[in-house]
Amino acid sequence: KFPADEVVVLASRRSVGVEVSYGDRTLKVKALEHYDFSDVDICLMSAGGSVSKEWSPRIGAAGAVVIDNSSAWRMDPDVPLIVPEVNADAAAGFTKKNIIANPNCSTAQLVVALKPLHDKATITRVVVATYQSVSGAGKDAMDE
Repeated sequence: KFPADEVVVLASRRSVGVEVSYGDRTLKVKALEHYDFSDVDICLMSAGGSVSKEWSPRIGAAGAVVIDNSSAWRMDPDVPLIVPEVNADAAAGFTKKNIIANPNCSTAQLVVALKPLHDKATITRVVVATYQSVSGAGKDAMDE
């Protein structure tokens, strides 16, 4: 259980009113564009890169820490790229933009597995091949 006094689900206007489950509760989606983030501590952003690029800086400027799940901030030198089991201490750098990024799923799993090996026998090079499903690229890719 994630400790939270209040959980709010936000999305675009077309999803307003949709019900989503959270634990044993049902929450109704509210409009992102009208939400006041001034009292928000943490925003878990999983809305895609373009939405994150537009909204994460605004939300961060309002004082919330944005933890972004898209690829939007992964290469930004002012945004720490964090896998908590591997480099949680690097999160200290989030205050430049109030945004924390995470790597893609393949990378996150890989570095968790490699960290203990690296700690014991310094790894200097890793060659990896991954195979991603087309569904991860969205509906347009599936239709193609």
